Amino acid sequence: MKKLELLAPAGDLEKLKIAVDYGADAVYFGGEMFSLRAGAGNLTVDEMKEGIAYAHERGRKCYLTVNIFPHNEDIEPLESYIHDIRDIGIDAFIVSDPGVIMIIREIIPDAELHLSTQANMTNYKTAEFWEKHGVKRIVLARELTFPEIREIRKHMPDEMEIEAFVQGAMCISYSGRCLLSNFMIERDANRGACAHPCRWKYRLVEEQRPGEYFPIEEDTRGTYILNSRDLCMIEHIPELVDAGICSAKIEGRMKSSFYVATIVSAYRKAIDAYYEDPGNYRFNDEWLKELKKVSHREFTTGFYFNQPTNKDQNYQTSAYTRDYSFVGLVKSYDEKTGMAVVEQRNKMSIGEEIEVFGPYTDFFTQKLEVMLDEEGNPVDSAPHPQQILKIRMDKPVAKNFMLRKKK
Repeated sequence: MKKLELLAPAGDLEKLKIAVDYGADAVYFGGEMFSLRAGAGNLTVDEMKEGIAYAHERGRKCYLTVNIFPHNEDIEPLESYIHDIRDIGIDAFIVSDPGVIMIIREIIPDAELHLSTQANMTNYKTAEFWEKHGVKRIVLARELTFPEIREIRKHMPDEMEIEAFVQGAMCISYSGRCLLSNFMIERDANRGACAHPCRWKYRLVEEQRPGEYFPIEEDTRGTYILNSRDLCMIEHIPELVDAGICSAKIEGRMKSSFYVATIVSAYRKAIDAYYEDPGNYRFNDEWLKELKKVSHREFTTGFYFNQPTNKDQNYQTSAYTRDYSFVGLVKSYDEKTGMAVVEQRNKMSIGEEIEVFGPYTDFFTQKLEVMLDEEGNPVDSAPHPQQILKIRMDKPVAKNFMLRKKK
């Protein structure tokens, strides 16, 4: 049985390395141009080289998103860009536009191509079309049910792969092909600059009553009529495998390193547990509890089991649930002294209880009792962003372990 690939977002170089360390089989990232996450840190060509080397040394793969819908003025810069990165070892290109596919094919004839969810892949005849044009993998539109996915898989060539989103934000528009942002504030979602107007609060105005704003539900605060819950499929690994999905994709190139580490770690445990003994697999509720320790909206299974209903929307607020703070990233650890060098990410103070977790481990809880500044002086709190500290740990840790605390 070919194991389900765990595919993680890498919004910048640090997140790429964190994703690899915490168990991602592959990562996807954007360069400084031509990716649909213009607000992410993204990677320079030199950072891509470093990140690809880091991943390949550990047996992982790297996919580059080139999934904008380019305008005429984008073509020559895109061709130049593909020339610049043709030899840096990218394992596959995630694309959505036929012109971009042609450009990559002309410059890198043996490039592996993955069709982006932006291309609205919803049926097996479309899969057949793209297979004939050299696409190795299709990233399904989010609007498909399990029966539809199984039907697509049944009609596809065996060598063609299916990738599907399993975790993260859901777009209110069909597979992300949205015009709201462009229409309302001239930020084009299809060129990487979405302002997420689907998360804004709306009221109704009648044409002959300007200035009179009517709420679209009972209370007076307005309503978030386009505000989907976040997708979460960690409880359904067997169903994903049974449907013929080969790659489980986590959304979130705009998310933090803490988010990437936590989500990847939980899914890694769930996937590994399934393959250890598929016949006796049982979901562990602790994995879902871990997911809820990062910033998230309430969860939904999206379209997988049925068409979404009002229960899959959040009409009260577009705010995230944030019950935990990411307070520190371990840079190194001295086994003799039990002291870890930690880069502060949010304020923490002596006497507070923190949770510590790392790749392929369960978290442990301890009280902050010894914390020193860079000169070795005791400090009561760490309020300064990215302050370097030395903290005594109750148990051994390693580089890229993380510290969090409950709010």
